[in-house]
Amino acid sequence: MTTKKYLICAALLFSTGAVQAQALYNPATEAKITTLIGKMTLEEKIGMLHANSSFTSTGVKRLGIPEITTSDGPHGVRPEHGRDWTLDEGVDDAGTYLPTGNALAATWNTQLGYAYGSVLGSEANYRGKDIILGPGVNIIRSPLNGRNFEYLSEDPFLSGRMAIGYIKGVQDQGVSACVKHYAANNEETDRGTVDVQMSERALREIYLPAFKAAVTEGHVHSVMGSYNKFRGQYATHNKYLMNDILKGQWGFQGLVMSDWGSVHDTKEALLNGTDLEMGTDLMLMYSSVSQTDAAKGTQDKNIYDRFFLADSALTMVKNGTVPVSVIDEKLRRILRVMYSTKMIDGKRAKGSYNTKAHQLTALKVAEEAIVLLKNENHLLPLKKAAVKSIAVIGQNATRENSMGGGSSQVKAKYEITPLQGLTSLLGKQTTIAYAQGYTIARGQKADQRLIDEAVAAAKSADAAIIFCGWTHGYDYAKWDDNAYDAEGVDKPSLEMPFRQDKLIKAVLKANPKTIIVLMGGGPIDVSEWIDDAPAVIEGWYPGMEGGNALAKVIYGEVNPSGKLPMTFPRKLNDSPAHKLGEFLGTNGIVKYNDDIFVGYRYFDTYKVKPQFAFGHGLSYTTFGYSEMAVTKAGKNVIVKVRVKNNGSRAGAEVVQVYVNQNKSELKRPEKELKSFKKVFLKPGESKMVELSLDEDSFKYFHETRNEWVHEAGRYTILLGAASDDIRGSRSIDL
Repeated sequence: MTTKKYLICAALLFSTGAVQAQALYNPATEAKITTLIGKMTLEEKIGMLHANSSFTSTGVKRLGIPEITTSDGPHGVRPEHGRDWTLDEGVDDAGTYLPTGNALAATWNTQLGYAYGSVLGSEANYRGKDIILGPGVNIIRSPLNGRNFEYLSEDPFLSGRMAIGYIKGVQDQGVSACVKHYAANNEETDRGTVDVQMSERALREIYLPAFKAAVTEGHVHSVMGSYNKFRGQYATHNKYLMNDILKGQWGFQGLVMSDWGSVHDTKEALLNGTDLEMGTDLMLMYSSVSQTDAAKGTQDKNIYDRFFLADSALTMVKNGTVPVSVIDEKLRRILRVMYSTKMIDGKRAKGSYNTKAHQLTALKVAEEAIVLLKNENHLLPLKKAAVKSIAVIGQNATRENSMGGGSSQVKAKYEITPLQGLTSLLGKQTTIAYAQGYTIARGQKADQRLIDEAVAAAKSADAAIIFCGWTHGYDYAKWDDNAYDAEGVDKPSLEMPFRQDKLIKAVLKANPKTIIVLMGGGPIDVSEWIDDAPAVIEGWYPGMEGGNALAKVIYGEVNPSGKLPMTFPRKLNDSPAHKLGEFLGTNGIVKYNDDIFVGYRYFDTYKVKPQFAFGHGLSYTTFGYSEMAVTKAGKNVIVKVRVKNNGSRAGAEVVQVYVNQNKSELKRPEKELKSFKKVFLKPGESKMVELSLDEDSFKYFHETRNEWVHEAGRYTILLGAASDDIRGSRSIDL
């Protein structure tokens, strides 16, 4: 199915039950909210500010105010576990497992962002959820962050554009989105204690723009506070982040909820913007009972009264420490969200669950997410007629990943592994030999027997395909058996785990027609073998249809069009968080000395050659750029370029627009992404592509003046297929 046909089809399929998300603030609703608040007792008001089970918060039944039911996660609705922390059995909770966040960003397709959100919203609606806890838009600062797979990009503009579509898709299904984790949650190992120190400029230019876009353009209903401290105060009740910026400068009208267990102080939470406290029972349980009992959900019946925004808050209001108006303002925000999604005074249409349309979206996102990193001598795509036998190697070829990663786990209705996808596509006309190659296990080193089996299979095959890379951990049935790409952990290094390098080098020597498929949440060190590998693909965690998508790309039924949403460094110390800044920090403090030079902003400015650049992604066809023109249109700048498909295959190119300021008072990056557009072209077809840059595209944050500034002068507009593949440039005086 072509992308155009898919988008038309998806629009029709998602229209059932879809409603245009309502604005959070309108006078008629505000009057109803005022009336409701006036009828509530103080105890009822306080009750609505905190959880009353693992994923619900209290309502007021006598006034027709229901509980709010939330659910992870960012790429699928979390398995059901009722009101405790033990997974339920025999329930209808096997749904659509979408590709993870950085895979979505790799599509560079904002329309797919909307379709992706629509699936989440529809399935959350069907499952009776009111708020879906996503998207995650934290910047990918270090390649070691264990939660990078949930996030979108190292670039704030790309993150924001993809998040907006996602949020609107969710909320048009009558469910609230919750953008997270606000803010500067860029490491997992010490996330609950680390104090993040960064410049105001880095905060404004790098770490906040995606959140701001979610609020001011996506009109997201809720924001989740993060675990970490920011400049000495916990982010979830950080006055500067919550009151001054989010609710003040950005005018956010929705509710702020805590991450699960991220509230630490009653008075700060009351006064500094926390509206809804969730998950503190986890901390109380682990402090008062054994871990075994905690895992089973054992808890005393009054545990929710011990939340910071429960009895302690009630006492502070009663003794006059905190005025009741503070409580009323929190209730107003909560009730706005409830009215907006017709939880009160209305009825929303029923969603749908794991439908063919949803599965089609999962497949389409996976297809457009896959990035062709290297393709020497046009080894790819493989041709069925010429390749009669293949060796499929690596445990990642048979590993299902939906239940891995921590809170983002999804119980998939089914999950097509790479081996299954290839087997389905090729049928009996191609002989497939599978060799495990390595074992995913804690402390596992290279297994020579498995390597020898893989080498033997590769030698006897026309081509070999190795599925390697990262994993979410070891035993996905165990909540805390996490590693590498998972909540609560970070990668120890960029080295390939389980000594996969040794396997890859041996197989490449045995069969020069070997394709390497990297699976996982982002960059990995490939330096030991990259020069010898003729073809390399980034497959991410591609969701329930990932195996089919990978098979189609490998055999040319789908032309790859994914582009990297983050830079792949040659080695860890080339990453700016590690070269200039700190990662994990010392004595509980991490200093972001890399400042605004995150990702390609560092690599391009400091002339450090990456392994694969931001925005990089090859195709089975080639594209030409011509007729570039840059003109002023009021306060905007219009960029036009003709893009032509020079090959014999239909394909898609992502036109990327970067801005360079020739001279500035403060140092700026060599270039910054300010616009992009994905264009689909038939063989020989050309299109004139138009992109617009608004006045904000040329501003930077001046820390001394504490404001965004536009400096008059000459700017260079650069057009490219990647940050290191610039096809044309024009200068303009502004």
